[in-house]
Amino acid sequence: MNYFVNEKGYFGDFGGAYIPEMLYPNVEELRTNYLKIIEDEDFQKEFHQLLKDYVGRPSPLYLAKRLSQRYNANIFLKREDLNHTGAHKINNTIGQILLAERLGKKRIIAETGAGQHGVATATVCALRGLECVVYMGEIDIQRQAPNVARMKMLGATVVPATSGSKTLKDATNEAMRDWINNPLDTHYIVGSVVGPHPYPDMVAIFQSIISEETKKQLVEHTGSDQPDYVLACVGGGSNAMGMFYHFINDENVKLIAVEAAGKGVDTGHSAATTFLGKEGVLHGSRSILMQTEDGQVIEPYSVSAGLDYPGIGPQHAHLFKTLRGEYVSVTDDEALQAGLRLTQLEGIIPAIESAHALAYLEKMKFTGKENVVVCLSGRGDKDMDTYLKYFGL
Repeated sequence: MNYFVNEKGYFGDFGGAYIPEMLYPNVEELRTNYLKIIEDEDFQKEFHQLLKDYVGRPSPLYLAKRLSQRYNANIFLKREDLNHTGAHKINNTIGQILLAERLGKKRIIAETGAGQHGVATATVCALRGLECVVYMGEIDIQRQAPNVARMKMLGATVVPATSGSKTLKDATNEAMRDWINNPLDTHYIVGSVVGPHPYPDMVAIFQSIISEETKKQLVEHTGSDQPDYVLACVGGGSNAMGMFYHFINDENVKLIAVEAAGKGVDTGHSAATTFLGKEGVLHGSRSILMQTEDGQVIEPYSVSAGLDYPGIGPQHAHLFKTLRGEYVSVTDDEALQAGLRLTQLEGIIPAIESAHALAYLEKMKFTGKENVVVCLSGRGDKDMDTYLKYFGL
């Protein structure tokens, strides 16, 4: 079974480039150049130098002892929250800004939900002196105010998306419109493993540094580079794909992707794509998405802005359909409780997105010997208002 992209841009039945004709030149330019650029020795040297000296990699693999006692397993946290800007998103934006420069682009656009990708994009644009425009849903602008402030201070223009649910899906729509209107000088830094080929593959490659490091760090901790379980939260799914990437062909490593059930999968207020969705096309690729009988996208809901997306990346859809990955979901309440639990057991405040992955540990049974890696994809500074209101603190 091949779990990776083929020469036509598909992961099994999923992927491809379903795009308007006006976007074809942009996407084709990327498709024909991305691997040649990424695999170039000078690119790799500059990319890894920035990851080391600017981002602060490798991020630690931390054995959470009090969490381990609670769950009767060795729980390791891959600390992406300790990266510069506070999440895994910077891994991808560093890679894509270097790519954009080599393609001669002078203007960068991006979409963002939780704001972490927007901050990471604004950060690398400031670093390299390029114009930056970030599209963000009007509702997300309100609930992620600290990240909006950071983007503005970094010099980015933040444009509210006021259509639809006013969240991540709508921000993505607006960014794609911008790209159609500005094809020559603009590069669109997609923030997740979604969109037309080659984005799902390209973003996964940049994020694969997470699992590449984890395998080496596990040897130091356990003597083996293979854990029993790897867990990560999934909206579009870039942190999860980065966390899974180098374990995908290790069939004895169980991959668990945790989606946002919102208020419950049967309530109509959910973002549990694999449970509620079916195959279709969203934002330029064939995948699994929440849609009505006549193919209209169903508005997703999650307390977590970064998981508030009606689809999953095509590689995730392939892992789900082939049963290589187990796709599950937890509710808002379960995630918020897990966030507080980690905070008070380990002194680490996680992003609510990451707390979804932690919450699933409550539903697992261990014998005391298992090695479990959880991707702590981001820190919780941006979510303090949500946590404080929920717990009445």
